[in-house]
Amino acid sequence: MPFTEIADRVWVAHYEFIDLNIGLVGGSRGLAVVDTYASGPLARDVIDDIRALGAGEVVAVVNTHEHFDHTFGNGTFRQEYGGLPIHATEEAAARTIESGEAWKAKSRHRDDPRVPDILATEIVPADHTFSSAAVLDLGDRGVELVHPGRGHTGGDLVVRVPDADVVLAGDLVEQSGPPAYGEDSFPLDWPLTLDLVLNLTTSATVVVPGHGAVVDQAFVQDQRADIGVVAETVRDLASRGVPVDEALAAAEWPFPAEALENAVRRGYEQLPRSQKRLPLI
Repeated sequence: MPFTEIADRVWVAHYEFIDLNIGLVGGSRGLAVVDTYASGPLARDVIDDIRALGAGEVVAVVNTHEHFDHTFGNGTFRQEYGGLPIHATEEAAARTIESGEAWKAKSRHRDDPRVPDILATEIVPADHTFSSAAVLDLGDRGVELVHPGRGHTGGDLVVRVPDADVVLAGDLVEQSGPPAYGEDSFPLDWPLTLDLVLNLTTSATVVVPGHGAVVDQAFVQDQRADIGVVAETVRDLASRGVPVDEALAAAEWPFPAEALENAVRRGYEQLPRSQKRLPLI
């Protein structure tokens, strides 16, 4: 059974393609699905797994952010469950189509058998949006949707199930690899965003990352510290006049250099002019 119950009526399924996690939260009204996978056919597999679990019908979808691997199943879920609401932050919903089309354009020649299905998938953005926080009513339990700030993207949200002490963190937390600093990431904001996420946890909280194995508060604290080092190193290098194209080689980093090219570039772009010096000669 792909779905494993990690707390009272909270399940997680880990799928091999992209090491993605799909969350499922149950209440008396039905089930909320957290992220919908990367294509119509892949979402169909998730729906089959949910049906096999036998825990109820899906009544809502939540997208933790706009990237294709978390949203391209939206249309399939909506078709299957008769127009169910899809929840996301305003920023994520506004960027879902643009982000998805950009991924399609870059991936048309990737040698992966799943790519044709991904390219053929209709991109369906969320239609129930919020700016800071919202509560999803599942009947006998309320599920909190919180935008803690910018990090992996500008519109990340986390899903908190207070009575089960579970936080589904999306790609603000990564376990199967280093944090994903993409072209739309906010490296200087990310540490403070994780501080807010940590404020939603206890030492006993089960944290579900977007990719990889389930973790705990201590793991998130360690990753926040490393993400903080990246941000402070960018600030230090820029303040000393190190050019952006020399920054990766000019310091020690907590993650592999190949994972930090966007982190450095985006970090330099985020800095106000007053924190940058002209390159030293």
